[in-house]
Amino acid sequence: MPDLADQRRVGTLAGIVAYGIWGLFPIIFHELRTVGSAEILVHRIVWSFVVVMVILAIRGDRHWYDAVRHHPHGLSRLALAGVLIAINWWVYIWAVNHDRVLEAALGYYINPLITVALGVIVLREQLRRSQYAALAFGLAAVVVLTVAYGQVPWISLILAISFAGYGFLNKAVSVDATSALAVQTGVLLPFALVTATALTLHGDAPVGPGILRQDALLLSLGVVTAVPLLLFGTAARRIPLTELGLLQYITPTMQFVCGIAIFHEDLPPERLAGFMLIWLALFLLGADAVHASRTKAPTFPTSPAAPPGAVAAEGP
Repeated sequence: MPDLADQRRVGTLAGIVAYGIWGLFPIIFHELRTVGSAEILVHRIVWSFVVVMVILAIRGDRHWYDAVRHHPHGLSRLALAGVLIAINWWVYIWAVNHDRVLEAALGYYINPLITVALGVIVLREQLRRSQYAALAFGLAAVVVLTVAYGQVPWISLILAISFAGYGFLNKAVSVDATSALAVQTGVLLPFALVTATALTLHGDAPVGPGILRQDALLLSLGVVTAVPLLLFGTAARRIPLTELGLLQYITPTMQFVCGIAIFHEDLPPERLAGFMLIWLALFLLGADAVHASRTKAPTFPTSPAAPPGAVAAEGP
């Protein structure tokens, strides 16, 4: 039987790699900036479905659908989660292709705060003082950024709210991440195929005789979606939720660096102030989680928790 310390090392490495891949998504989608957001979304749905079906076939899992069907409200919740992740993917792709990577990164920084707020509003959870303070700083950040941008940071808020809702619904259905993604992409598949047909009739077929490199990137989106998902599943089964929650900040931090260092997006002082308020809020949440974990026996997740940017973990 593998040593617990070895299991934890494997889990930590898998988590770092998964979040690192999600952190590189701005570079991947920026390479596809000449392709319409709808076309990219169609590819991501179709090829993700194909890859997940292949994975289930290799595993010899012929009863994955039964597990979902027999779960109370399983299909309806995963279908709604699929709609939310499609919105999340579409807005994220649009943001990257319109040079708004920093706003996208901000959305995944805000996501944990929205998740905490959902816990209070929907589950009637009681918050500790530090969590209240984190929410207050998060709200202040949104106000500051609204003034800085001259409008509500809608990209960030849609990404944060859609992914928090997606994670909430996903966790309500206790099936593995691959089965959940199969249902979600399966629900979206007919709409994706109709969209692909419409684009073809209008002369904008998602795959065509264009640049081979671009077509190869589009075809790879299923693998790009599935690989970090599987790595995340490995991490979620081997390391405590507290550690997994702290690792999630790798993704928006890498996206933030991409926006500044690679795409040279503007970050004037007033916008930086908003980011700093968010970072302070996340520091408070992280410190509170670490403190809470030290006051009770270490727990390991029994099912994947949704990170910022994925299925049951699916990312941006």
